[in-house]
Amino acid sequence: MSWFEALLLGVLQGITEFLPISSSGHLVIGQHILGIEVPGNAFEIVVHLGSLLSIVIVFRKEIATLIQTINRRSTQLYLLTLIIATIPAVIVGIIWKESIEKTFENIGFVSIMLMFTGVLLFITKFIKKGSKEVNPGKGFLIGIIQAIAILPGISRSGFTISMGLLAGLSPTRAMSFSFLLAIPAISGAGILMGVEMISNESQFSLSWPVILSGFISSFIVGWISLRWLAGILNSGKLYWFGYYCVAMALIIRII
Repeated sequence: MSWFEALLLGVLQGITEFLPISSSGHLVIGQHILGIEVPGNAFEIVVHLGSLLSIVIVFRKEIATLIQTINRRSTQLYLLTLIIATIPAVIVGIIWKESIEKTFENIGFVSIMLMFTGVLLFITKFIKKGSKEVNPGKGFLIGIIQAIAILPGISRSGFTISMGLLAGLSPTRAMSFSFLLAIPAISGAGILMGVEMISNESQFSLSWPVILSGFISSFIVGWISLRWLAGILNSGKLYWFGYYCVAMALIIRII
């Protein structure tokens, strides 16, 4: 993989990470179209780390508030909910790591999962806006959905936000919880990648120009996309992306 190809895939990641159309699925598709073969999901993790930085910057006020009010019971309950919601993805990522990595090489599987994502997004059209607060029970359900979204073709943001809306959260609360929940999930994946690099560097074939190109491009474009998603979600048009996911799934089956 060249640095330019990495830049293109980073842009693709930045656009698709926050829009509910599955960034991992599009990375598999992009690699397939460009004829790039990257063993496992190392590059996918690199560009996700770029997206992580954009999340931290966009939600810096929410993060700062949580830190400043750490002694409040409501804040402690919210942080506990984030921890509980993170557990399912940790368990799935550790136990089925190798099996999941193989799915990143199967474009047919990505097509099926994109179709699944599209169906869920369609359902959000019929959800009335709620005003409930997130709690450990709702957080755990969202966490289970996030664990499923590890699979390529399933949108993490689309699934977790949709579950939040189904649980009665407002669009703003659903989006905020979804992306704050992404911070420990993506950070954990990055740590695992770092451990793998240190323990078995021979199996990590990405050069530093490739890593930096993918990271920086995914960060910049991700920041722009995240700001855009907020407006789309508040307008109640999240289901529009369902049409795109279904169309993309059908196109993949054809090609």
